[in-house]
Amino acid sequence: MSNSDQNRDAFRELIEAYALGSLGPEERASVEAHLATGCAECAKALAEARWVVSQLAYLAPEASPSDMLRGRLLKTVRAEAAAAKPEISRAVRSAIPLWMWGAVAAAVLFAFYNAYEARLVQERIRETQQALRIQLQLQEETARQLALARREALILMDPKSVRISMPAESRNLPVLQATWHQALGLVVTGQKLPLPGGSRTLQLWLIPKAPGAKPMPSLTLRPDAEGKFDLLVINPPDSQTETKALAITEEPEGGSPQPTTTPIWVGAVAGK
Repeated sequence: MSNSDQNRDAFRELIEAYALGSLGPEERASVEAHLATGCAECAKALAEARWVVSQLAYLAPEASPSDMLRGRLLKTVRAEAAAAKPEISRAVRSAIPLWMWGAVAAAVLFAFYNAYEARLVQERIRETQQALRIQLQLQEETARQLALARREALILMDPKSVRISMPAESRNLPVLQATWHQALGLVVTGQKLPLPGGSRTLQLWLIPKAPGAKPMPSLTLRPDAEGKFDLLVINPPDSQTETKALAITEEPEGGSPQPTTTPIWVGAVAGK
C-alpha cells in the first residue's frame, strides 16, 4: 500500500470523527486543510459520514421528560419571562422621546383646563337662567299687582259702583267702606283696624236675600302692621241683586265654610 493510500485511509477515519464533531482543534484543522485540496474521495466520504450521523437521531428511543424536569423547565422559563418584562418596559419607555412625553402632558393639562372652563361656563349659564327666572317672576308679580290696582281704582271711581257702609258693632272700631261694581268686583277698605289674635284672620261673607239661606264665604285678609285693610274680590260668590248684606267675622287662618264668630262689621246692600 502506497503512502497516498495510507494517507487517504487515515483521513477517512478522521472524516468520520469530523462529521461527529469529536475532533480536537489540530486534527479538525488538518482535515479541513486536506478537504480544501479538492480530494474527491474524502469529500464523498464526508458526505456519507454526515448522512450516517443524521440518521442516528432516528435510532434513539422516544422519551418524555419527567414531571420534576418539566417543572424545573417551566419555572426557569417563567423566571426568565418575568425578568424580561421590566427590560421590555424600560426599552419601550426609553424608545419614547422626552419631547413626546412633554406633548402628552401638555395635552392632558389642556384637556383638564377645557373641562374646568366648560364647568364654569355651565355654572354661569345656570346662574344666569336662575336670575332670569327670578326677574321674570318679579315682573309677572309686578304686572299682576298693577292690574289689580287698576281694577280696584276703576271699581272705586266708577259712578256705577254701589257704595256700602259697614259700621262695626263696637263704637271703638273704625267703619269699613265697601264698593261693589257689578262687572269688575267688590272692594272693602278700612284704616287702623286692630290685628286679630295669633294667626287668626278676617273673612268676608255675603248674606243672601233668600229666607233661611246660609252666608256665602268669600276671601280672607289680615290687616297690615299699620291696621290697613284692603280686600279685592274679583268674583264675588253672589250677585248684588241676590245679596242682602255684607259681613266680616274673625276666623281661623285660611277661613271657614261657615261663620264661627259674631260679625264684627255689617253693611246692608241697597236694593236694586
